[in-house]
Amino acid sequence: MKKQADGEYMLMLIRSRSRVVIDGADMHLPANTLLLCSGERTLECSADECAVVCDWICFEAGDEKDFLDSLELDFDRPVRFADTEFICGLMRNISEEYYSIGARRLKMLDSLMRILLVKISDAGVHRDMTVQTSEPHYGLLIELREKIYRNPQMKWNVDTMAAYVNMSRSYFQHLYRETFGVSCIADVISGKIEKAKEILSETGCTVSQVAAMCGYDNEEHFMRQFKKTVGVTPTKYRKQL
Repeated sequence: MKKQADGEYMLMLIRSRSRVVIDGADMHLPANTLLLCSGERTLECSADECAVVCDWICFEAGDEKDFLDSLELDFDRPVRFADTEFICGLMRNISEEYYSIGARRLKMLDSLMRILLVKISDAGVHRDMTVQTSEPHYGLLIELREKIYRNPQMKWNVDTMAAYVNMSRSYFQHLYRETFGVSCIADVISGKIEKAKEILSETGCTVSQVAAMCGYDNEEHFMRQFKKTVGVTPTKYRKQL
């Protein structure tokens, strides 16, 4: 493989025994090895057996460079997982979302990539462990977050969301913030405002109707929250389109 451009990364889940050479350093890796490659090195991968079997994703940090740096990821360093089902599922979901035409495609891609990178970061933190196991709660959190954004009209609260993923209230709030970098309530508000912006830009619904469609019982509350989040009132936002 050729060297990537600066700011570009490749995540590889190597499913077969393989020989990997990074800037001349020769490594023979077992199956189910994760490798996060930076754009600063040259990487070559060949089969140790019949053929190289791997899943891979290329991505750029873009505006998320600070988030990426905060994870303190080990680039170009192999990490083994005993159970790759969770990682494989995430990579498959990312691939499917990339080629989808959903209204929230970019937001879902961002969420899935964040979870994937956080999981890799968790694996790298435990340097003394030779094998990492997957955490099933992350898949449930992805499912919950998608449901939150698709159903902004629902009366989401912490107890309802914690019950959905079968966690205690305090642990759920901690894990949600750790995973997505935002509190669950802030994400609920974000989902409502995103839906409101979509309705305002695509329909002629009144502000009162938009508020109701986004789960607000009080129009004034909706208007205050919209302005606080977007910077302008719903009416002005529509006029600026």
